[in-house]
Amino acid sequence: MVKSMTGYGSSVNVSEEQETEITVEIRTVNHRFLDFSTKMPRSLMYLEDRMKKEIQQSFHRGRVDVYVTIEGNGFTKRNLQMDYELMDQFIHEMKLAKSRYQLAGDIDVNTLITFQELFSVQEKDEGYDKIEHEIMSALQEAKTKVLDMRVQEGIALQEDMKTRLDQIRIIISELEARRHIVIDSSRDRIKQRMTEYINEELKEDGSRILQEVALLAEKGDITEEVTRLGSHLDQFFDKLTSNEAIGRQLDFIVQEMHREVNTIGSKSNDTQISEWVVQLKSEIEKIKEQVQNVE
Repeated sequence: MVKSMTGYGSSVNVSEEQETEITVEIRTVNHRFLDFSTKMPRSLMYLEDRMKKEIQQSFHRGRVDVYVTIEGNGFTKRNLQMDYELMDQFIHEMKLAKSRYQLAGDIDVNTLITFQELFSVQEKDEGYDKIEHEIMSALQEAKTKVLDMRVQEGIALQEDMKTRLDQIRIIISELEARRHIVIDSSRDRIKQRMTEYINEELKEDGSRILQEVALLAEKGDITEEVTRLGSHLDQFFDKLTSNEAIGRQLDFIVQEMHREVNTIGSKSNDTQISEWVVQLKSEIEKIKEQVQNVE
């Protein structure tokens, strides 16, 4: 089964007891290997290894980004902090100013409140261990949604690649039919050259000319390349039904297909075959682009 490497899934889990809403989002994109990263509150970083193992059970290739958001006040404690050292300096300086400039009035609470630098509110997140189950449950649900999306996109990729492989098979059939015409044409050219060179030179060095004839005949024969190209197609089709991660294997097969087509193009001097080679390269290149999205 073909699976795409791109997908998205999210899950929201509400803990009424802790007055907290947990949101887990997973985004996956193409990558040669499995690359995992998380973005979540620092207090939850101890869960990263567990999350990574959970992801590794279901994903084999691609970049996987996990986002965890915690909303609510269930785990947030606020503490009022007063900077008494600064307050001492403030009162001291106010008294000096009052004495120096003969100022009236007292330094009271209302005066201190106006100096906001004396006070600060600090928030501290704690107690996330109480909702570990909810977090991991949301992760699993988001992961399931991502996998479903990757499967659906994989089906579309598979259908597109099968269509292009069928087109390649049609061209291969035409190549095989045309191959005999090319061989006959090559034979005629060889005969013509033989006729031109049948003279004293042939008698003197006939073995060398026969070797040249054999090399010329072999150079234009694309039988092996066409056979191997057909074999690569069969391998590609077989891999499409595998339940394993097949992206790298498909990429290798596509490279081999491209190699055989290049050899066919370099061997043949036939105009029609050259046109088919261009079509084959185009279809293989499009398949290669799709393979880059396969897990």
